[in-house]
Amino acid sequence: MTRTVEEIGRGLEPTRLARPIVAGERIHVIGAAGSAAAAALLLGQAAGGRLSGCDSGEPSAYSVGVEAAGIPIAWRHAATHVVGPDGQPLVDRIAVSKALTSVNPDHPELLAAHAAGIPATSCQQLIADAAATFGGTLLAVAGTHGKSTTTGWLVHLLSGAGHDPSAFVGALLPADLAGGDAPAVVRIGHGGSNGPSFVVEADEYAGNFDPYRPAIGVLLNADWDHPDVFPDRAAVIDAFEAWIRRFPADSTLVANAGDPGVTVLLPRLADWPGRILATAIAPDGIVPTSLAAELRATIRSAAGPASALTASYHPASTGEAHLVVRGLGPDATKVDLQLVGRHNAADALGAAGAALVFGLEPGVIADGLASFQGVGRRFELIGDVDGVIVLDDYGHHPTAIAATLEAVTLRYPGRRRWAVYEPLTFHRTAALLEQFADVLATADRVAVADIYAVRDPDTTIVSAADLARAVEKRGTPAIAPGSVEATADALLSLVEPGDVVLVMGGGRSTVIAERLVAGLRARSA
Repeated sequence: MTRTVEEIGRGLEPTRLARPIVAGERIHVIGAAGSAAAAALLLGQAAGGRLSGCDSGEPSAYSVGVEAAGIPIAWRHAATHVVGPDGQPLVDRIAVSKALTSVNPDHPELLAAHAAGIPATSCQQLIADAAATFGGTLLAVAGTHGKSTTTGWLVHLLSGAGHDPSAFVGALLPADLAGGDAPAVVRIGHGGSNGPSFVVEADEYAGNFDPYRPAIGVLLNADWDHPDVFPDRAAVIDAFEAWIRRFPADSTLVANAGDPGVTVLLPRLADWPGRILATAIAPDGIVPTSLAAELRATIRSAAGPASALTASYHPASTGEAHLVVRGLGPDATKVDLQLVGRHNAADALGAAGAALVFGLEPGVIADGLASFQGVGRRFELIGDVDGVIVLDDYGHHPTAIAATLEAVTLRYPGRRRWAVYEPLTFHRTAALLEQFADVLATADRVAVADIYAVRDPDTTIVSAADLARAVEKRGTPAIAPGSVEATADALLSLVEPGDVVLVMGGGRSTVIAERLVAGLRARSA
């Protein structure tokens, strides 16, 4: 069953144009352990607000940085966080994660805020307001897959060129890229020769990207996801189109014309007044120059033909992507990426296109593409113990899982591959069960942990065991041991030297990787 943006965000004010945060404004953020909520807290404070937060769960990798910044987080929910004993407001506004309103719109703090006349917005609206406070150029990265990697890559390009951007990324940036002592989901920059800039990961779920009006937007792909919001891929494409049409008239869209969903969208933008930079990885047998000419000839907006940035892709012997790029300069530019797989090559072009539009020199872009090492929980090596490789990845959609498994094959050829998956949300698992089973079954062994509900009102429609059985029907051995802790413990007795264990999911799946590595180390001590 799909729901409207209004139903999922019930109790929140409609999206509006971003406006600067008032100095000293008291803002309380509900759901503080999530990535966007943690970013809203940190960016709101940096913009001059007085911030506090709460969450009924446990501290997360995202909330660690919030508390380190001196922002108080209460690990429970209570109306007293926002109103006093007399019912008078203690804060000027609240920001709420839609992961909460989608499940429980009658949240105690939200109800108390309404009764006291306290405005309630989404966390993304607060992030947009912080960006408006900082001022400068807004760059936004959207798409069903690859947003965090590409957003981090763009931050890396701009910061490496001396532009010191601010940013929100849905994954942990390495400490050096976050500009602090520890990994973080934000970077607080101070501008540069091009003035201030802000790079934001723009999520399509339930209108999360609606508050962002970028001067430079990136669209990586348009695949069907979030079946609680979008009944099919056409609805996803419609949402991306509506968002792009709200860009400023003189903006630029960097669009991956090699993606099937984006290919459907681009002809519909023929009357859009902005400029389009089309990117694409050339199919085998097509040279980038001929592909670039085709894109320029066929993709148009009201501003005229698209410019193009294309590349040929060749995996190195250890899996990293080797590119020959056309469009950065008058000649072909060779770039060796540190990331693995065709999907990362496509993301690299998205980041490069945005950096080129921003004004970076081609040589600086090429150097930045080659030096980027990725963001947290994206094909991240957690341990190599007694010949067992354990990787952690955020993949939670069949397309992303397929790309990541392909990357494992490229990086570790000939080794037995374990696909260990904690499904993210019951509704997604139920809607895409057969697709998940198809892609997981391409591994050599599969383990499915209990489903992480997040925003699910119905947790009875499917189970981890259902998915494991569907994988086994395709001929691949699969188990469903239970919790993430139980899954790690089960794997400890099953993995063998030479195995590569790819742990995937968007919930607590990282616990599987960390616990398994700890168990392997204890066993080998």
